[in-house]
Amino acid sequence: MSHVYQHIQFNYHEGVGHIVLNRPDTLNSFTQIMHDDLKQALSFLEGRDDLRGVILTGMGRGFCAGQDLSERKPLPAGQRRDLSEGIERNYRPLVLRLRALPAPVVCIVNGVAAGAGASVALACDIVFAVKSAQFIQAFAKIGLLPDAGGTYFWPRLVGMQRSMGAALFAEPISAEKAEQWGLIWRCIPDEELESTIQSVHRRLADGATRAFAATKRALYESGDRSLEDQINVERDLQRELGYTEDYLEGMRAFGEKRAPRFTGR
Repeated sequence: MSHVYQHIQFNYHEGVGHIVLNRPDTLNSFTQIMHDDLKQALSFLEGRDDLRGVILTGMGRGFCAGQDLSERKPLPAGQRRDLSEGIERNYRPLVLRLRALPAPVVCIVNGVAAGAGASVALACDIVFAVKSAQFIQAFAKIGLLPDAGGTYFWPRLVGMQRSMGAALFAEPISAEKAEQWGLIWRCIPDEELESTIQSVHRRLADGATRAFAATKRALYESGDRSLEDQINVERDLQRELGYTEDYLEGMRAFGEKRAPRFTGR
């Protein structure tokens, strides 16, 4: 990890990568430097054979307020900005790389998640949020539509009516309502933020890594398959998992009535 990170904090311990968006004075809004930092961190994670999970969160009182609009310098009169460039250069690869990692990516939303910040949170495999957090699709307020996968994640998680209301009216969705809707996995008390990060780290570091990766793959690919085809995928992946050391250890631990000691092999 020779890269010097400027707008994120990044460390790797026990096979778990911790990424902390680190511009608390701007609610961790995205800059080009932050995107470059994230690309470096993801490249490191993608190159690890011992990867067991990733935790993504934010520094300070917000998770991410979306794109830092101050980076968009005023253009000369009559000129228009091509907003697709930023999506293609930054948000598209970020979201797709998070989804493609062969290990669970857990987002712990520590405060407001707005715009692309909300989309990136939902790109993760499991999302926790503190009770004071809010999810906001604020694009309509500046004449845009949700991006960074926002129009993909929201309707699949909460349905069309709720997605339309959140996007068109830009109304904040509380963490409690997000849990009720199924937008996130769990709403947690604010004071349990650090203990939740530690607990998630432990679960990822001690978990059945190969099984986690297979489960992630099977669930995400299921939407494009028939029931019969999906059962065939389960059969093939289960065959592979049956040959792993983790499965043998899991069976030994079950028979010996003890916690398994998975190694990720």
